[in-house]
Amino acid sequence: MRIALEEAHLAFHEDEVPVGAVIVGPEGNLLARAHNRTRSDCDPTAHAEVIAIRRAARALGYQRLVGCTLYSTLEPCFLCAGALIHARLARVVFGARDPKFGGVVSLGRLLDADGLNHRVLHEEGLGAEQAGRLLRDFFRSKR
Repeated sequence: MRIALEEAHLAFHEDEVPVGAVIVGPEGNLLARAHNRTRSDCDPTAHAEVIAIRRAARALGYQRLVGCTLYSTLEPCFLCAGALIHARLARVVFGARDPKFGGVVSLGRLLDADGLNHRVLHEEGLGAEQAGRLLRDFFRSKR
């Protein structure tokens, strides 16, 4: 989560919503790191989690991230939760909840939906205080 928080700080300094993500392989090796780039790339899907998934898949040479874990500073939205399922990640660990867009526990529970052909385990709270503070500082600066 430390590296994901570093990525979130990079996003903050690039005037992006400060969210960072990393993906580690089954052995704990770092496969990818990323931060939000929606404004920089003019791409509404350039969320930290999606970018990290793309980079990790490229690093492995395969679209499935079986046995991998994604760490995100913020609860994944529905788009990102769907990407986690499609990529077949084993687990997601996130810091702060997202009451406006969260698709894992806040607004919905996509990862727990009946009928899915893959389950992504989820844990919350790791780094939540630091991630929440960074998000509050960012949005306070916009008001």
